[in-house]
This record gives sequence, structure tokens and C-alpha cells, in this order.
Amino acid sequence: MSEYSGTENLEIMVEAVNYNAFLVSLISNEARIGETVLDFGAGIGTFAKALALKGHKVQCIEPDQRQRERILQAGLTAYADIRNLRDQSVDLLYSLNVLEHIEDDVAVLRACYEKMKPGGRVLLYVPAFQALYSSMDKLVGHCRRYTRGGLCEKMRLAGFEVVKNEYVDSAGFLASLLFKAFGSDSGIVNRRALIAYDRYAFPVSRLLDRVSNRLFGKNVLLLARRP
Repeated sequence: MSEYSGTENLEIMVEAVNYNAFLVSLISNEARIGETVLDFGAGIGTFAKALALKGHKVQCIEPDQRQRERILQAGLTAYADIRNLRDQSVDLLYSLNVLEHIEDDVAVLRACYEKMKPGGRVLLYVPAFQALYSSMDKLVGHCRRYTRGGLCEKMRLAGFEVVKNEYVDSAGFLASLLFKAFGSDSGIVNRRALIAYDRYAFPVSRLLDRVSNRLFGKNVLLLARRP
């Protein structure tokens, strides 16, 4: 397997303090102490480490060997493939900006379904709207971006019941359009611009989401369960 091409952007995204805290809060709101939590596509372990510090039992799936080694060095359990897990062993699976990398996403969602306990929950956070596809998407190997309806349909095809789905980061929608029009052709995220957006624009964006979450946003947030 070739080395993941977006590691540099993952390193930069660690600086997005408000954004990362928001994503951790999404998972923490669903996770219960004592449950088995699975980070599907854990990257360098940013979110798994934060959850472990909160007392959660987190396992990770990360196919990239170098990234997986970093997770293991942090003292967490990590596997290259979800097939290494027992069927019906996971209470909560979360996957943040991962599904868009996978060519046959429905097949992977079905594999995830097999690992979920009955009543187990899945939290997905993925990029929204193909119109926002840019050099950054190309750099990190995104196959697509999603709409609320499209993601719901794929979850249903995999057997899940959708509990909630909405758009997130309305201001990020505009920022992504600007990046597509004027950003670097290399796809590398500008560190200073990212930090400025995270500190000043993202908190405002979350307030705007209260009225725009059915219409548009930079990402789709979905919560589903295995019946």
C-alpha cells in the first residue's frame, strides 16, 4: 500500500483547536464509559488520543503503516483492517473525514455494519458538495464529496437506520469556494489561514449552522444505528 499523501495536511490540522474540540465533543456526546469505541481511519490518532484521555476504550483502524505506528507508539490499539475485529463487537464507530477516500464506500459501510453490536451507533463526518472539490481534495485522495441525501441512501443500503443528518460549518462552505478559486494548486493547507479561520470564523460558523444546517455547509454530519 502506498503511503498516504495527506499526512502534511493532517499535521497542520492539529493546529485547528476549535475545530478539533468540536469533533471530539461530537464523539464524547455519543460515547459512554466502558463501551468499545472504534476510530475508523484514525490517521495519526488525533481524536483517538483525545478520547482515551477522557477514559474511553478506543480501538483504531488505520491502513497506512507509518500512521498506524504512531498510534501504537501512543499506547493505543490499532489494526490495518476492520476485518481484524470480531463481528458485533463495537458499540460506537466514528469516522471523521475518511469515507470520501474509499472508492467502494457502500462495501466498507457494510463491513462496518457487521462489526457493530445491535443498537450500536455510527457517527460520520464527511466533506460536502462536489462543487467544492478542489486541489486539496485531489492531494489527499478524495474520491467524492457528499450531500445529506446521498450519504443517507448509502447508509440505508448498508443496513443502518439514520438517526440524524445535517450540514455543518456554513462559513466553511464559502471558505472552501474561495480556496478552490484562489488557493494553492498544490492542495497544501495554509497554516496561518487555517489558524485564523479556526480562532475567529469557526465559532461564528457554528452559530450560523443553527439556521443553515438543512441547506448547506462544508461537511455532512450523520448519526446512524444498527437496528
